[in-house]
Amino acid sequence: MYRFRYLLLFLIIVFILSVPVFAEGAETDFGWLSLLPPLLAIVLAFVTKQVLISLFLGVFVGAMMLNGWNPFYGFLRTMDNYMVGSLADSWNAAIIIFLLAIGGMVGVVNKMGGTVAVAEALSKKIKSSKSAQLYTFLLGILVFFDDYANTLIVGPTMRPIMDKNKISKEKFSFIIDSTAAPVVGLALISTWVGYEIGVIRRVYQNLGIEANYYGVFVRTIPYSYYCIYALIFVLVLLLMEKDFGLMYEAEKRARTTGKLIDDRAKPMMSDEITQMEIREGIKLKASNAIVPIVTLLLVAFIGLWYNGYTMLEGAINPLSIEGMRECFGEADSSMVLLWASIISSIVAMVMGIYQKIFSVDEGFEAWVEGAKSMVFACMILVFAWSLGSVTGDVGTAEFLVGKISEGFPFAILPIIIFVISALISFATGTAWGTMGIVIPLAIPMAYAFVKNGGDPHMMTVTLGTVLSGAIFGDHCSPISDTTIMSSMAAGADHLDHVKTQMPYSLTVALVAGISYLLAGFLSAHPIIILLIGTLIIIGIISFFGKSVKEVDLKKETLSK
Repeated sequence: MYRFRYLLLFLIIVFILSVPVFAEGAETDFGWLSLLPPLLAIVLAFVTKQVLISLFLGVFVGAMMLNGWNPFYGFLRTMDNYMVGSLADSWNAAIIIFLLAIGGMVGVVNKMGGTVAVAEALSKKIKSSKSAQLYTFLLGILVFFDDYANTLIVGPTMRPIMDKNKISKEKFSFIIDSTAAPVVGLALISTWVGYEIGVIRRVYQNLGIEANYYGVFVRTIPYSYYCIYALIFVLVLLLMEKDFGLMYEAEKRARTTGKLIDDRAKPMMSDEITQMEIREGIKLKASNAIVPIVTLLLVAFIGLWYNGYTMLEGAINPLSIEGMRECFGEADSSMVLLWASIISSIVAMVMGIYQKIFSVDEGFEAWVEGAKSMVFACMILVFAWSLGSVTGDVGTAEFLVGKISEGFPFAILPIIIFVISALISFATGTAWGTMGIVIPLAIPMAYAFVKNGGDPHMMTVTLGTVLSGAIFGDHCSPISDTTIMSSMAAGADHLDHVKTQMPYSLTVALVAGISYLLAGFLSAHPIIILLIGTLIIIGIISFFGKSVKEVDLKKETLSK
């Protein structure tokens, strides 16, 4: 099997180098070839299981295309323009340091025995795998203000409890991923709101439409069907204790063999943290984990408010509801998360030294060991960002958008926009970039329909469709940063996370697509559509789902 994979890898490299022979397109308009970099990276990753090599080849092909199909210049530009360029971006650099600092904080907390103490404390309340998963789901809902903070708070906090209850890493990473971007996409106050409102405002002003742009965004929330259904889908799965497809197989493996990951898996988080020894004789305190994590939350939340206020230069009342919303919308979340991770690391270090659990040198060693566990995830993020840049340069998104036909009935506009948004987001790995590309295209189309006597709600529906489709593509794309972070936060193999989550994401997307058809053809009230969609989800899980609980009962019967 491995020989076949590497033979395939060799053949693909030969194919890449031979493409210039039959490529006739202009260097600035690649047409269908613009799909080659992301498709190559995604397909190759699944076939060879080598994520880093696959992402690198995707970037390399794109850079080669942009440099006259010259492999030498393509290789150089991959290094300097894209890899170094992605790290030169201040946002990306702050996220990399944030990840390393989070790993360091978790390492120090683990050295103090904080994670073990939290696991023991929660185990008194969490008596089953069902309650462990529900607690994880609830925590994901509560950390609503940023998707990055969500994944990297929920993961380290709940990992010991989920492991103890034999929840597969695939299921754990799915719950984390499904309560990150979908939750933030629905939040009234978050780091996403400002960007979304900014894009909406620009398009509306170009059309000459005056509106309360925050109110426009709020009205789109009931039509963000994918985000809503993603949360409903997870909740129904957990309450019914059922799974299907590859996720069921993963859960059955974890329950029957105790193996939380597959034997061939390459977990995103290395063993530095889990192998760290706790000094004997120390008193285990849950506060040694809770205080640093609460510090992280508080600093992030207050920091977003403060940073946004400084960006607005005191132009609003920061204590009013609208002022707080403005502050959160304008905040630089990457910088704030960096503040929060460093400060929480310092708090954890001081607590350990004060309690004489470790010396200053031992504390820094624990921090470094924890940070090392994040190196692999950081490398994948750099390559993913580089691939996102190169797909933008070769015009992947613009090509997909250009394939929208102008001669279709406006009743199917929502479903078409949903599919296009999903494809762009999946191919580029970014929901924000997709919104910036598709909203300026979709809204004028909906506005033309409304001006010709169409349903005025179509503009709101169309906006919700773009936001929802962008999050769907981002949710299941293997090159999405939030998908990568979810794998890392759970300690899952990244490709196993993507493979097991994708059938669930596609199921939710199917229900969302049906809802958009109902919204387009029947103009039904969104609450009625949501009720119909929820019933469909319950029916799908009831029919296709298998109870993992029954596996546990059979195992107990056999052991007796």
